[in-house]
Formats: sequence, structure tokens, C-alpha cells
Amino acid sequence: MTANRRPRSSPNEQKLRLMKPGWAFSLTFGTAVLVSGGIFYGLVVLLDFKEIDSTAKLDAKTLFDLVKLSFGVVAGAGALVALVVAYRRQRVDETGAHREATRLHTERFSQAVDKLGSDSPAVRLGGVHALAGLADDAPTQNLRQTCIDVLCGYLQLPFTPDPGEDPAHQEEHHRYLAFRKVRHTILRLIGDHYRRPQGTHRSWQGSDLDLTGVTIDSDMDFAGAVFSDGRVDFRDARFTSGRVNFHGARFSSGTVKFQGAVFSGGRMNFRAATFTGGTVDFRRARFTDGTVDFRSATFTGGTVDFHSATFTGGTVDFRFARFTDGRVNFGSARFTGGTVDFHGATFTGGMVSFDFARGSAPQGLFAAAGIPVPATVVIPSAWLPPVP
Repeated sequence: MTANRRPRSSPNEQKLRLMKPGWAFSLTFGTAVLVSGGIFYGLVVLLDFKEIDSTAKLDAKTLFDLVKLSFGVVAGAGALVALVVAYRRQRVDETGAHREATRLHTERFSQAVDKLGSDSPAVRLGGVHALAGLADDAPTQNLRQTCIDVLCGYLQLPFTPDPGEDPAHQEEHHRYLAFRKVRHTILRLIGDHYRRPQGTHRSWQGSDLDLTGVTIDSDMDFAGAVFSDGRVDFRDARFTSGRVNFHGARFSSGTVKFQGAVFSGGRMNFRAATFTGGTVDFRRARFTDGTVDFRSATFTGGTVDFHSATFTGGTVDFRFARFTDGRVNFGSARFTGGTVDFHGATFTGGMVSFDFARGSAPQGLFAAAGIPVPATVVIPSAWLPPVP
């Protein structure tokens, strides 16, 4: 794996690491003597002592002062050389410590991944916690991302559905529950780490989170998380139960993707979230049940895109949301049921696009057009187009 490949040290680093302190001091002293002699000779030439000798003799005091000046300059130069040598030695030691930390991380990573492949649910659970700990202590962001990718990859693996509580399949049912516990633990750990402020220990904010195609059947808590870097991807995920909580989360120039996701149960909570130039993408998502809640959310230049989404049930709630140059797009969306509620929402330069698919406009918005659809969009009457 590329992220875990140990960097090769250069020959210069190897030489510096092998150089003993005695050699460094001897080299510095020899350099100081040579420089001292050169400076002394230069001063003699500069003062042209041959001409001075023809009129006056160079006394001992003047010669002593020149020697002191020469060695003073050399002492400063020697201290600088010693500082450079010490700095290089420190850099080499730090590089060596980094390589050792990477080596230990690689060994622990291999052991944790082996545990994830065990037939024992308990051993797999241990591997999950080991990988999460490795991500926390990773010496580089690339190694942290590798651990997160493996945990996400485990969630993307196919799993045997629940055979039910029939006594004939009791063993299989218990095994299913045990392995589901492993998956739920990963979902919980991801939420826990994303709630921690970026830059603090155990924070995964800023890392990519690829949950493409994952079945979300338990709670995930991203309350208060900040999404300003990295990629959060729920494309084609299936939300069958539980709650995914983005309450109070902040989206700044980032993107959270729910393209093609299926909401057949559960609740997606964006209540009081703040979108500043960010995008939440629900294009081609299918809502057959459950709720997506944007109540009291604030959109400043952000976008929530439901283009080509299909609503056959469930609720999308924008009550008391505030839009400042933000945009909500329902272009080509199809409604055969469900509710979209904008009651109490306020707009300042924002835009909501209801360019619905033909024959699929919600009843009430285009009632004058005579298009009866069993869906409901609750919006302020001031938004309605004039009746011809």
C-alpha cells in the first residue's frame, strides 16, 4: 500500500547520523584554526604592516588585540558551525523517529486489518477499535486517511440479511446481530470523531468519508461538526432506520453528497445547520418514507439540490429556514406523495426553484393549472404565482 511505504533515507542523512560528536567538534576546531589564521593574515595585509615597519614597530599590545579580534570572529563562526551541525543532527533524529513511527504504524495496521477478516465478531470488533486508534495516532494525514478508508470499505462490503427469529435459524440470526454490532460500532465511531474540532486529538474533520452504497440502519451523530475540507459521500446509500444527525453542523465551501440515496425510513436532521457556500446534493434521491429536516437552517450562498429527486412519501421540512443568496432546487423533481414545507421561511436574495417534472407539480403551487397531484408543498401565499 503506497501510503505505508517507508521512505528511503539519503546517503547524506546516513553519514550525518553516523558522525560522532568528537568528529563534529574536531572538524569545527580545525575549521576555526584555519579561519583564524586567514583572518589574522588578512588583517596584516590590510594594515600593510611592511610599510608600518619602515617607520614604526608593531608593539605587543597591538598584536595581542589583533589576535583577540581574530579569535573572537572565529569563535562566532565556530558557534554558528556547531549550531548548524546540531540542527542537522536534530533533523536526522526527527526523520529517524518519523520512520520508526511509520514502521510501527504499518505493523499495527496489518494486525488490525487481519482482525477485520476474522470469523469471530468479537475479534472484528477489536480490529475496528484498533483501526480507529491508529487513525487517531497516525503520524501523517495520508496514514490517517488509509485507516478511515478501510473502515468505510468494511461498511461497503455486502452482508447476509437477517434470516429472522425463526427457531430453525436462531444461530444465523444471532450471528447476524453480532456482525451488525460491528457495523454499528463503525458508524458510531465515525460520528464521534467528526464531532471533535479540527486540529484536536482524535479529530477526523477534513478527512474524506466515503460511504457510497452503505446501508445506514443505525444512528450517526455529526452534531456541531464542521465540513470545510474533505469529501463526505453518501451516494447510493440506503437509509432504512435510525437517525443521521447534522444538527448545528457547519458547511463551508464543502459538499455532502446524497445523490441516488434511498430514504425508506429513519430521519435526516439538518436542523439549525449553517450552509456558507456549501452544497448538499440530493439529486436523483428517492424518498419513500422518513424525514429530511432543515428547520431553522441558515443558507448563505449555499445550495440544496433536489434535482430529479422522487417523492413517493416522507417529508422535507424547511420551516423557519433563512436564505440569504442561497438556493433550493427542485428542478425535474417528481411528486406522487409526501410533503415539502416552507412555512415561516425567510428569503433575502435567495431562490427556490420549483421547475417540477411535467405532470408532477405539487398541488397548491400550480392549482390554477389544474394539475391534481397527491403531494403537498406548504409555502407562504406571497410566493404563489398570480392566478390568470
